[in-house]
Amino acid sequence: MSGTSRNLSRRDFLKLTGLGMGAMAMRRWEPQWSRGLFLPEFPAAERLGRNCTGKIDIKSQPDVGSSTVKTIYEDIVLPWLREVNALNPDYNRIIQRWVETPEGFIYSPYFQPVRNLPNTPLTSLPSGTNGFWAEVTVPYVDFVMDNPPPRSPGLRYLMESNLPTRFYYSQVFWVDQVKTSEVTGNIIYRVSERFGSYGDVAWAEAAAFRPYTEEDIAPIHPEVDPNTKKVVVNLTNQTLSCFEGDQEVYFCRVSTGVGDHSTPLGQHMPWRKMISTHMAGGTVDAGYDTPGIGWTYLFSGEGVAIHSTFWHNQFGERRSHGCVNCSPEDAKWIFRWTTPAVQMDPGDVVVQYPAGGTTPVIVEERLY
Repeated sequence: MSGTSRNLSRRDFLKLTGLGMGAMAMRRWEPQWSRGLFLPEFPAAERLGRNCTGKIDIKSQPDVGSSTVKTIYEDIVLPWLREVNALNPDYNRIIQRWVETPEGFIYSPYFQPVRNLPNTPLTSLPSGTNGFWAEVTVPYVDFVMDNPPPRSPGLRYLMESNLPTRFYYSQVFWVDQVKTSEVTGNIIYRVSERFGSYGDVAWAEAAAFRPYTEEDIAPIHPEVDPNTKKVVVNLTNQTLSCFEGDQEVYFCRVSTGVGDHSTPLGQHMPWRKMISTHMAGGTVDAGYDTPGIGWTYLFSGEGVAIHSTFWHNQFGERRSHGCVNCSPEDAKWIFRWTTPAVQMDPGDVVVQYPAGGTTPVIVEERLY
């Protein structure tokens, strides 16, 4: 699912080491309401990028050998002016793209493309519902826990280390309560996860979230015979194609499993689809713990899936623990196009065999 990182970063909480469990058990967790919830100030630009990796150097030219203009750290957000090719390609890397910012050039895999699109909050849950799905549409938003102490290893690490607790652009969550903050007077949402959750519940500024509508999950090309559809993942080229018969109708670059976590070859019949889920796994020495993963299409074993990815922009190179990492836009299209369709509530469908009706996923190694 999640991938390896080349730089030390706050994302290293994904490594389930040194969590200080004994100290955590003794610590008294107090409500965090003394800390106001506000939307951060972000640069005024249509397109933005977030440092999603850790400490990185901004270069004077799109060339790793050029002079360093400055160093920035995780979650710094800068205007995304354009994407360019490297002046001096690094032939050890497949990706040769750099992003130009007002400060200089950043190697694109380290820079998540984001936007700052705050929303008009809902003042109550929609009539007749017990909640709604919502997507983060700002680069990031801080949250506070509703039910401390934290249960998931990643959140425990962040809070024990006094690091920021944040949701990120394109993450998808379930909102089940709406209220006005006594601290700021702003509308805030109670945010949770319906699937894969450890049980952590949080409050965050409502304007950061766009509630989903039926249009967001509406099937794409529903008139096409589902038996003619297939997804082909090419490990050699790190690409994914959607076919209707012999016609390719969608193409994107992906990041599949690396090393011992290679994405399994063969034809797979997916068994579950979820609008969003929490994914965690691995060992004490190397693991991952990531909430709010949107547009998940499980196709092999208990956890190998096609899904949205917000923690890197390295599509085109192997990186994951076995899953097929896609950009949020690509993952959403694939999710809506594949069968079976998913209803908004509960936002989950488990395929019952031998009923069929699922779009197969073919994983192959092949040069085109």
